Formats: sequence, structure tokens, C-alpha cells
Amino acid sequence: MLQGSILQKLETAHRQSTRPINFGVYYKNTLVALCHALEDQILETDDKPLVITAFQQGKWYLQEANRYADIAQKSSEIAIMAAADSGFSEHSTSQLSNVNLVGLQTDDPVAQEWHLIILSSEYTAMVICQELSEADYIVGGLPGSDVERKFYGFWTFEPALVRETVELAIAHIQTYNPELAAKLKTHTQAISPIRKSAIDLTQVVTRVVNYLQTGQENLDFTTNKGQQTLDRNLASNEVQAFLRMAQIMDLADINNPRAATEVVALSETIGQMLDLPAWQIKRLRLAALLHRIDPLQKADSVLSPQSTHYQEDAPSCPLTCPLVPGAQALRTMPRLRAVAQIITHQTEWWNGTGEPAGLSGDEIPLESRILALIADFQWRVNQQSSSGKSREEIFTQALEECRQQQSIRFDPKLVDTLTLLVMGLQQGLDLPLMTPKVSSSIWLLDNRWDSRQGSQNLNVVS
Repeated sequence: MLQGSILQKLETAHRQSTRPINFGVYYKNTLVALCHALEDQILETDDKPLVITAFQQGKWYLQEANRYADIAQKSSEIAIMAAADSGFSEHSTSQLSNVNLVGLQTDDPVAQEWHLIILSSEYTAMVICQELSEADYIVGGLPGSDVERKFYGFWTFEPALVRETVELAIAHIQTYNPELAAKLKTHTQAISPIRKSAIDLTQVVTRVVNYLQTGQENLDFTTNKGQQTLDRNLASNEVQAFLRMAQIMDLADINNPRAATEVVALSETIGQMLDLPAWQIKRLRLAALLHRIDPLQKADSVLSPQSTHYQEDAPSCPLTCPLVPGAQALRTMPRLRAVAQIITHQTEWWNGTGEPAGLSGDEIPLESRILALIADFQWRVNQQSSSGKSREEIFTQALEECRQQQSIRFDPKLVDTLTLLVMGLQQGLDLPLMTPKVSSSIWLLDNRWDSRQGSQNLNVVS
């Protein structure tokens, strides 16, 4: 990581924080897809964001200059950093009143970085990366083709982190153009701080996945190994998109910001107590991480006659049920269809009176039953966390409230399993709470999910 770069300054600022930044490696085609998807949201709204970018070299800006003419029409101010090349400042987009070019010195570390930073009162997003050096590539040295170039960094929707990066970028621009820096600072101060993106992130994330998949289809590979490596990188980045959306939803809930992490720990332990196979526990873990992206609980009624219907993928769910937008977004990625099914049916009730399909008993996917019970239990524990009661009393009360819905809302056998887990917690059992490294998400996938076995349910046994 280059000393003095924006990426390095951001990493240093968060190195000792409670939420250090998790970095990953991205191929160029991945970054192009991410940036285009995030930029498209600007083109589709009238929020007039502040946009700061770094293109490394002017020639890369020129490839996007026509697109940025459209983006400028929807933005309050755009600052573009790049090492000046021939034509960098002559393009017509550069003459627009709200487009500002910052010609970087060739030895400036930011000239090795690729940034897209979007800040508004409604929508925040950024991609911030630095190209690997020749030494970083180690075996084989620098790549022979443009598509194989790699970048180190991360991307996020998190408003506080985006605003912090905007301030770092403005401070860097200050050394080149103090007047522009002052103007950008004024724009930043006029943007109201927000805890979360107000727009529907489901649409943005679906667009990210679509761009990633389309970009991959248009690539030519000289070797199967190259194809496999980029396929793996693609899958990891698709999962990242959904995990980042779920992360924002947790951060936005000031009363229960660790819901996903705690539900994961409890669900995994239940899965281990039921002796579920490793592939199914891994699938349960991912569903737990993503369980709050389903907006089903916000809907007045998903069983209304006007609802759009679809047929469930899994043979264990023969009924048609209404379209659930959050879960449907997951279906854009084939490997997440099983997870979409789990999340969709977490609101079914054991007695068949739940939504969206009115499934009952063992018709409900096992992971959905686990998720429903554990998410409710975690919420009840969290509600009591500031009551002044002891740990044992809080667990006892939360369990008792879940028991009252045994055989009505929840699988009775799972409630019995939860009872055993609570006994362990009351006796000092400590479950590790690990925040997933979003940038290294490929480990959450299992190739068995696409198989017939991955879609079947395991019955809970006593």
C-alpha cells in the first residue's frame, strides 16, 4: 500500500478501530462493473451528489468521458483526479462548469489508485482501490493483458466511511487546487449526514450483479485457469454485493446493530447440535448473514390478489407464493437461489398461518425454521439487554416467550434444541461472534448448493 495514498490513509485511520477495513483483490473488469452499477444510480435519480474520482491516467478518463457528461447533468460537482495525458483536458466533458480536473504528478501515489466516491443526502457509495505493483504480482510478474490487472481495496455503501474518504480526497486535492478544495468542502458540508442510504439498495445490488455477470460473459480467456480464477472472483464479488447491503441494514438499526452476527453464531450452534452436514451449516450461515434483506415484514400483505407470483425452485415447496423483492434479488445469482428460498420462507408458521406460501410443519425448509426461531430469540434478548436483568434472566425470559409460540409459530423440536442451547449459555457457554470478512466471501459458497441434494430438507430428529 503506497505511503501517502488515500487508501493508505484510510487504512491507517481504521487499523486500531473496532471495525477495521477488510480489503480484497479485484480484477479490472470487476471494478468497471462496480463503478458503472454505482454510477447508474446517479443517472436514475435527481439527488445531485458530489462525485470524486481517480482514474490513474487521463487515457482511462477519456474512455469514460462521454458517460461522465451524462453523470455531470445529474451531479452537483465532479472532481476527477488523474495523471494528465494528451487530451485529458481537451475533451468536451472537461469544459462543463461542474466538472473539475486535477492533473496529478506522475509520482503521486494517488496516480496508482482507482476511486469512485459518491456522496449525497440520499445515496452514498464508493469504490477505492490501488493497483498492485510488479512485486505484488510475485509469480509471473505483471499481467500480459489488461483484463488480468489486479487492484487492492474495497467498496461500500456505508455513509460515514464514504464521507470520511471524501474528506481525505479533498485534502489531497488541496495540494493541487486550494480553490477547488474549498468549493468541494462547502458542498460536503451542505450534505446532511445520514446513517444509511435512503434509496432501495436492492435495486443497486441487483444492478451490480447484472453488470458483473455481463462483463464476465464478454471476456476472452487464453487459458482455462484464467477462466476459473476470474469466475471465482466474480462469484465472490456477487456475494459481497449482498453482504454489503445486509451490513448497511444492520448499521442502520441503532437498537440492534449486531443482529446478523449474533443470529449467525446462534444458528450455527443449533446446526451443530442437530448434526447437520458442513455444507448445510455453511448455507445456513449465509442465510443468517442476509436474513434482514427480506422486506417481507414491511409489506402490508404479500398475499394480496395483486401480488406477482413465482414458482419455488425447491421440490419441497410445491406451492406458488408472492414475489418477495429482497429475496428475489438473490435469485439473480444461481448459487444463492437456495439461500433466497430460506430467507423467503423464514416468515412461515409451523401451523400453516404464516406467509408467503402458507407452508406448515416440515414443508417449511429446515434452515427457514431455524432462522425464524433464532432471529426472534436474538431480538427478544436484545430488547432486554438494557433492562438491568442478569444474563440468565434475560435468556430465560426470551426462551419462555419463544416457548409460548411452540407448535404455533415455531417448530417444537427446534424450540427443545434452543432450550438446551440456552441452558449452556446460562452455564457460561460463550459463542464467538465473528464479523465476516466481506472482501473474502467466496468461502461462503459451496458447489453442492447447485445439486439436487442442496435443495432438499433434512428433518429434525429428537
